Amino acid sequence: MVKSIIFDLDNTLVDFSRLKKLAIRGGVKGLLEAGMEADEEAVYNRIFEIYEEKGWEYQTVFDDVIEEFYGIQNHKFLAAAIIAYKRSRESSLVPYPGVYATLISLIKRGIKLGVVSDAPGREAWLRLYQLNFHHLFDVVVTHSDTGEFKPSPKPFRLALEKLGVEAEESIMVGDWAERDMTGAKNIGMITVFARYGDIFDTKVHGGDFEIARFRDILDVVDQLSGDIK
Repeated sequence: MVKSIIFDLDNTLVDFSRLKKLAIRGGVKGLLEAGMEADEEAVYNRIFEIYEEKGWEYQTVFDDVIEEFYGIQNHKFLAAAIIAYKRSRESSLVPYPGVYATLISLIKRGIKLGVVSDAPGREAWLRLYQLNFHHLFDVVVTHSDTGEFKPSPKPFRLALEKLGVEAEESIMVGDWAERDMTGAKNIGMITVFARYGDIFDTKVHGGDFEIARFRDILDVVDQLSGDIK
C-alpha cells in the first residue's frame, strides 16, 4: 500500500507562477505611484529577466531595478515597492482548488504527507503558515535542509528517512519533470506529474502517472492500492 506522498510546493500545492506575477505587478505599481518615472511594462519585464538570471527567490530585485531605472538607490521607492508587493502576494497566495480537502482525505486514509521544495526554508514555511498548511505535513524538506536542489537524491532521501518509509512505498507529486520526476524516479519512488501546474508546456515528463487536477491524486492512490507491497 501507499504509505506516504511527498509534494512539491510551488506550482503543485499553490499556483506560484500566478502569485509571483500578481505580486510583482503590485510592486511595480507601488514604485510608480511613489514617484519613480519609468515604463511599467519595461520594469515588470526586467524584474522577470533578473529572476531568470538569479533565481526566483532572489530577494533584492527591487533594489536592482531602482538603481537601473532611476540611477541611484531610493528608500522611498523601495519601501513602496516592498509593501505593495507583500500586499499583493498575501492576497494572491491561495492553494489550487481542492487541495485542502484532498490532503485531509489522504490523512484520514493513514497516509503520511511531506513536502520537498527547492525554496529556501524561510520562504517555504512562510507560505505554508499563511495557507494554514503547516500542521498537515509530517515532514517539510527545503533547500536550506540539504543545500542541494532537486533532482539531487538528498532532499528526497532526507524526507523518506524522516517519514520512516521506503522509496517504493512513496509517491512524489510535482510539476517539474527534470527535477521532481527525474529525482524521485532515480531513487525508486512512484512519480506523478502535476500537469495543472506545468508552466513549460512539457511534452514528455517521464512520470508514472499524470494528474489534471490536484484531487486526482486520490484516484492514483486507489489504482496503486493493490500494487504496492
